[in-house]
Amino acid sequence: MVRANYIDDFDKWQHEFEYFLPIRVRFSETDMFGHLNNTVPFVYFEEARTEYLKSIGFMDEWVKPESETFPVVADLQCDFLQQIFFGENLKVYVKAASVGNSSVDLHYMGKKEDDSVGFVGRGTLVQISKKAGKGVPWTEEMRNLLVRHIDVQI
Repeated sequence: MVRANYIDDFDKWQHEFEYFLPIRVRFSETDMFGHLNNTVPFVYFEEARTEYLKSIGFMDEWVKPESETFPVVADLQCDFLQQIFFGENLKVYVKAASVGNSSVDLHYMGKKEDDSVGFVGRGTLVQISKKAGKGVPWTEEMRNLLVRHIDVQI
């Protein structure tokens, strides 16, 4: 079904998601044909990612003025599977797929009300030093929060 190279077994992959953010497609997010604009899922990914990271306790530390680290998106991609239109209700899912030394590969899925998948995506988030601009390894606690639902780590 899906030809995204980061998904081996689509059925297994989609059932591994737990966290989602409900989103309603606004008029301003569509083109003149009423389709979801192709840039908008990236905004949905950002919103879902931010809320997901809040839910596991990461954002509170990163936004403190005295924090020495913060997250940056190193890459991001989206694969469109079907059309999405103005007014549709979506669930935008996010999960940690693999964890590196200072990075995490996050996967995304946008599901419609009929449970069909409209788009999928992935991206790498890296925790970096505010001063040096280089990757900072996850603490053991952070790593544990990220890997709690992952079968394979890189």
